[in-house]
Amino acid sequence: MTPSIRRRLLVWLLGSATLAVAAGAVSTYLVARKEANQLADYQLQQMALSFRDHALASGLIPHEDEDGPGLEVLVQIWNQEGVRLYMSHPRSGIPDRAQLGFADVASRQGRWRVYSVQVRDHVIQVAQPYSVRNRIAASVALRTAWPLAAVLPLLGLLIWFTVGRGLSPLERLARDVGRRSPDALEPLPQHGLPKEVRPLVQSLNDLLQRLERALHTQRAFVADAAHELRTPLTALRLQAQVAERASDPAERGEALGNLKQGVERASHLVQQLLTLARAEDLPAKIAPAAVRLDELARDVVAEYTPLAQTRGVDLGLARIEAVTVAGAAAGLRTLLSNLVDNAVRYTPSPGRVDVAAFHDGALAALEVSDSGPGIPPEERTRVFDRFYRRAGEISDGSGLGLAIVKQIVEHHGGTIALEDAGSAGGLKVAVRLPLAAPPAP
Repeated sequence: MTPSIRRRLLVWLLGSATLAVAAGAVSTYLVARKEANQLADYQLQQMALSFRDHALASGLIPHEDEDGPGLEVLVQIWNQEGVRLYMSHPRSGIPDRAQLGFADVASRQGRWRVYSVQVRDHVIQVAQPYSVRNRIAASVALRTAWPLAAVLPLLGLLIWFTVGRGLSPLERLARDVGRRSPDALEPLPQHGLPKEVRPLVQSLNDLLQRLERALHTQRAFVADAAHELRTPLTALRLQAQVAERASDPAERGEALGNLKQGVERASHLVQQLLTLARAEDLPAKIAPAAVRLDELARDVVAEYTPLAQTRGVDLGLARIEAVTVAGAAAGLRTLLSNLVDNAVRYTPSPGRVDVAAFHDGALAALEVSDSGPGIPPEERTRVFDRFYRRAGEISDGSGLGLAIVKQIVEHHGGTIALEDAGSAGGLKVAVRLPLAAPPAP
């Protein structure tokens, strides 16, 4: 389970403070040890020089008590012949070494700091274990660090409550979102929020706005689909009743023929609705791949040639070049199939439909031209709306073909335009799509 931000910040901040206290204690110990060494060296020097005012011949008596942990200073005195006249702690085990000045000496009890000085005819040596100095430095460091360590629990509480206060806008935002109903898509308020939280709220508001548009589009689509399906279903019911009541075989055959055509129109409408729903969800489910538009054009023309022949339309390829785009093969096939299907259905006999796929500069061009009645310029924007049909138009179409085409073109980052096919009339649908990137070497 992933820890909360509050707990994670507490661990990191309190851990960092603990490391800082530990580092401060170590630094204090090193500084205190250096200061203790300097002070102890000065004391050793002053102690050795203080013997100048004393009788050095026989007035000093060595200690006979057992040396132990309490040993802090050792004094030795030699005469000019090198005979040791005095040693304060005979069992200390420090080796005889009368090097004038400061020196470090090792013994079985550890390292010693030694200072030797010549006074008249004698050599005086004063020594002190380094363990004494280290103990003093550690004591100073401990006395300095423990107050800081003692406030660490209080610091942890302050961090816990401070981080909680800092994260309260997120908790308030989570409560606001949790209390909302599924249809409440109004923007979240940004007043009083810290600047670190505002990008999150702005992104959420942008998502809510897009969801609102998508739901509005979906509701409109469902309403339009229900309206469009009501008419053919009503017609099917009436045609079925007519066929049921018909007593004459010729009348019954005509009624059954009308019923079959109505079923075909309803099936085509349902299929177009499903195609439009798939086209809207195309980018989320299909990864882009390299698609050859010239091969796609040949396949679609071959598929629709029988339909074109039954309607007396000459369907063929006009200009074909090897051109590749990056997209969904199924979506691009649906795009071209709808364009060719519309052109064949709306072109009267005898007529002509041409399909072209070629390079247009840095873009791929896909065009379908027909010799039909065309579309007036003032209506060329409206025909991309769902279920739109021109006034007075008689057709078995669903009004979804160009809406599906536009949806697929936008998903592929392209453009679509309606133009005149030529001086003789007709319509040309010009689609431009980005070319596929060349493969990496």
